[in-house]
Amino acid sequence: MTKPILTEFTNTNLNKQGFGNLVDDAKLRLRWPLRFTPAVSITLVAIGLALRSPVWLGSMALVALSGALFPDGMLIDLLYNFGFRHLISSPPLPPTPKPRRFSYLLSFFLLATSAFAFAQGLPVLGFVLGGSVAVGGAILTSTLWCLGSWIYRQLFRRSARVGNRR
Repeated sequence: MTKPILTEFTNTNLNKQGFGNLVDDAKLRLRWPLRFTPAVSITLVAIGLALRSPVWLGSMALVALSGALFPDGMLIDLLYNFGFRHLISSPPLPPTPKPRRFSYLLSFFLLATSAFAFAQGLPVLGFVLGGSVAVGGAILTSTLWCLGSWIYRQLFRRSARVGNRR
C-alpha cells in the first residue's frame, strides 16, 4: 500500500490558515480532521437557513464566536477532540491559529446579522448572509482553502506595510 502524501495544495492551504508551525507529517494526519468543524458547521447553518430560524442562526453565531475567542475551546472542536476522534482513532485538533480564528469572527458577524435579518422579516438578506457562511464553509471543507484566512492575510499584510512606511 502506498503511503499518502501531503500535496503542495493542501500544505499551502494549511499554512495560510496558520498551521505552518506543524510538521508535514502532522499536517498529513490532520488534513481530514480539520474538515470536521466546517462540515458540521455548514450542516447546522443549512438547517438554520432551511428553518429561517433567527434563534438557530443566532446560536450558530455564538458557536462561531467561541472559535474566535477560545483557540482551544471552539465548541465543535471540543466535540471532536473529546468525543468523535476517539470513535475514528484520529489525532486531536491543534489550537486554532489567528487566521482561522479571524474567519470564525467573520462567520459570527455574518450569522448574527443573518439571524437579525430573519427576525426582522428580511429573508433574502438572511439567506445571502447565512448562505455566504455555508458556501465559505463548504469550500473550506472540500479544499482546506479558507476565505476568512485569506482576508486576514490581506488585511494584516497591508497594515504591516503601512506601518513600516512611517
